[in-house]
Amino acid sequence: MSEQPFKISVPDSELALLRQKLALTRLPDELDGAGWDYGVPLADMQRLVARWRDGYDWRKHEAELNELPHFTRDIEVNGFGTLNIHYLHRRSQVEGAVPLFFVHGWPGSFFEARKILPLLTAASPDQPSFHVVVLELPGYGFSQGTKQKGFAMAQYAEVGHKLMLALGYNEYVTQGGDWGYYVTRKMASLYGPKHVKAWHTNFTISDTPKPHRNPLLFLQLLQHALTPFSPYTPAEQRGLARSQAFRERGAGYYFEQSTQPQTLGYSLADSPAGLLAWVYEKLVRWTDKYPWEDDEGRRFSLPMRFCEGWTDEGGCGGGVVLTWISIYWFARAGPANSVRIYYEVEKAGDRALPRIPHVPMGVSYFPAEAVIVPKSWMRALVGNVVFEADHESGGHFAAYERPEELVGDLRKMFGRGGPAFGVVPGLTGYAS
Repeated sequence: MSEQPFKISVPDSELALLRQKLALTRLPDELDGAGWDYGVPLADMQRLVARWRDGYDWRKHEAELNELPHFTRDIEVNGFGTLNIHYLHRRSQVEGAVPLFFVHGWPGSFFEARKILPLLTAASPDQPSFHVVVLELPGYGFSQGTKQKGFAMAQYAEVGHKLMLALGYNEYVTQGGDWGYYVTRKMASLYGPKHVKAWHTNFTISDTPKPHRNPLLFLQLLQHALTPFSPYTPAEQRGLARSQAFRERGAGYYFEQSTQPQTLGYSLADSPAGLLAWVYEKLVRWTDKYPWEDDEGRRFSLPMRFCEGWTDEGGCGGGVVLTWISIYWFARAGPANSVRIYYEVEKAGDRALPRIPHVPMGVSYFPAEAVIVPKSWMRALVGNVVFEADHESGGHFAAYERPEELVGDLRKMFGRGGPAFGVVPGLTGYAS
């Protein structure tokens, strides 16, 4: 159970194999004027594959990644043996900082937390500080994956909770989006309020109201659908429309990954171009016109207006997509392991969870999230919502797209005057 410092070190043979596979890539043709209507444009793939093969310097980015505080630890999971788990752990200089557990989703990794880590741990007399633990989900990145069937939400939650206990954080708060939302929700259900004192999410999703369980919410939904007099705010109406569009045109990946993950896995494991296209599509489609870059200032095919006024590192965006994809390609358990969570969770029925009334909850709304439900649904069907924040921009990867806004919400929720201030006994987040 001891903590071990970890350093990313991809063998030279793996780098040579990647270049060889990229050199043998056979790309499909494309219909005239297809654009993004049929998926990732051919021009983007041609440029990305060429850059990944001939111009991308993994060793440079590997060295930058190794500047983060990486560790591994063996975690015993009931019925599944011991898994070696990779995580980031940075303590604030403020001894009374609030322990915060962050969980990424798919297609993410520990890399999603790169920008929020220094912001959350910063010491200031005017805002709370946090001790931050970033879990790399089992089967993702450099965490070991299981070989057994049935590893579902209870097991992911168990890994996260046992990791926090092993690090000495008996009471803590959580934050997560995508699968991180489901993992931290399960943790709140299983381990709150004794250990999990509050949870926050940027993934605004819930069950759909049922007439026999939620008659008032169901009637409001009918009114919205059948009459011109919607009970929802304009932002909520836009959210429902976006959710419907996503279900109709963007959710195909979910059905494949939750029903036939092994079939898809052959393409992800054998073809770096296939993996690149599968993930790159989500990075573009699920973000709010985020100005991604190939790796070093080489902008993607987004209009320049999206870059105006951007102050992030590295010019327009600083998004390192080839590093993002490379973490999947070089993953300890292979690229295919990450998609099996969809199958296991669906089979276990883990997406349908009861409302959690006993743990305070915070929600941040970003308008380009893939699914956005009305606030009344989150309050009535998900949890004891004590904090809400609306944002004018941002999408699915909030920690990476809008790190300052997300961290600002956490500071408001857990800072002085916030609804969850002092929720971890004896720890306020402020220097004494």
